[in-house]
Amino acid sequence: MNYDGLLLKFPREIKWFIATFVLVLSVGFYSGLLFVNETSTSKPSGIEENYLGNEADEDAPIMKFKKSEREMLTIVHTHVLSMSLIFFLMGILIWLLKLPKSLKLFLTIEPFISVLLTFGGIYLLWLGVLWLKYIVVFSGILMTISFISSSILVLYQLSIKSQ
Repeated sequence: MNYDGLLLKFPREIKWFIATFVLVLSVGFYSGLLFVNETSTSKPSGIEENYLGNEADEDAPIMKFKKSEREMLTIVHTHVLSMSLIFFLMGILIWLLKLPKSLKLFLTIEPFISVLLTFGGIYLLWLGVLWLKYIVVFSGILMTISFISSSILVLYQLSIKSQ
């Protein structure tokens, strides 16, 4: 079965449907990034403070407390499930693009690894493995780059006339 470039051959109506989906999904993804930035969790120290609290810092502008186990399990559970679904759907679209197989493989496998490293790392950070905050930042950045690249590639190839 040859699926390489199949997206280019879809009817205009299906291309519009997929483009709308990718745009709305991107709004949701980017609003999540805004939330991460708002909670200061885009830096290693901010990640640590967000999950472990800052009660020891009397001069902190916003007092934060260590998250409960229930909160942590909810965060990890909902993010791993939702991000897996997001990257599964984007992965299907990536495999339908006209791209080198190695790039497709990277853009479809890497996000799942980053999801595990990011949210598994957050949970282990909460358990006290503090050096994982650097892995969380790195994997979160890589996951974001993968999403941005994938969505741009899909939208670009959707805009190309049928061949």
